[in-house]
Amino acid sequence: MSTKPSIWQRMGIQDWFLTNNGSTSSGKSKPLTPNQVYKYIIEEFRKSISELSFAERVVFYHEFIICLNPDDYREFIDNKKGILGLISQESVDSFYEILNKQVADGKKVEPSSNKWVFRFVSHPDYKPGDISFIGKLLPDSTQKEENLRVTFIPRQTGLAQTFDINNDILKDFIFYSEGYYEIPYVDIQKPEEKTINDSQRVVLARFETTIPDKAYSGQKLEYLMKADDIVVSGNEETREENHIFRIPSEWVNTPHLKIRYNRPEDKFYVASFGEKTILNENLIERSDITGPKWSELPVNSRLILNGIIGVNIFKS
Repeated sequence: MSTKPSIWQRMGIQDWFLTNNGSTSSGKSKPLTPNQVYKYIIEEFRKSISELSFAERVVFYHEFIICLNPDDYREFIDNKKGILGLISQESVDSFYEILNKQVADGKKVEPSSNKWVFRFVSHPDYKPGDISFIGKLLPDSTQKEENLRVTFIPRQTGLAQTFDINNDILKDFIFYSEGYYEIPYVDIQKPEEKTINDSQRVVLARFETTIPDKAYSGQKLEYLMKADDIVVSGNEETREENHIFRIPSEWVNTPHLKIRYNRPEDKFYVASFGEKTILNENLIERSDITGPKWSELPVNSRLILNGIIGVNIFKS
């Protein structure tokens, strides 16, 4: 009576998993730990990106079939109930970290599916400590693939071996309903999404001034400083950028001041290009616009421009 050939015999790699005398290793392997399974999945995910990606496009698997020895599998299900689901979730979290780094490097990361799928299965030919990884681009795909790439770590050597198997061999794997985990795919952070618009920027300081010109009847003008560098300019200013604080008065030179926020020091500095600028009753030395001479600008200070226009600075 002939015995059914093992999965390794049908793939022609039986010698990988036998000792020199032709019998399987009798040494008792240590049971797999959750950390070993988790690290194995992450390692294979990284490896698959390097093998599948091309040009600037990052390609990665969405379905992962992790095969264990039946006893190892039951150990996870019976004595560590719920741990495989946690491993799946933590793996996905690490996938996003890996993919976000690819985006930060300027790579194009787009999913091929709207979900992640994990299938933890077993096979009777696997011995305690054996583990393998099969990745698919599209979960539950009906497409007939000629071969699947499998990475297997045999208990004898502990070294990963990679080979192709026919899709039909998957019929020999035992799939369990409790070993199936599906996690929705969440779009990763795009570089442009990290760019905040002007309305969302943090206000660094608030400026107030009262314009004595008749056209404004002593109206108070407020300006919110959101950029690290701003220019205070007068009536002849034609620029309309957000970093320009335009005071519509003929008593203000164009430009008159440049104000800078030093983040490491958390301090403000001012350089004057106008005819006359007084800071807290002290005259600021006038400097050339190509070579600003900076003076510290304390919060709650008062600036007098050309002896007429008063500007107060407040910390936001």
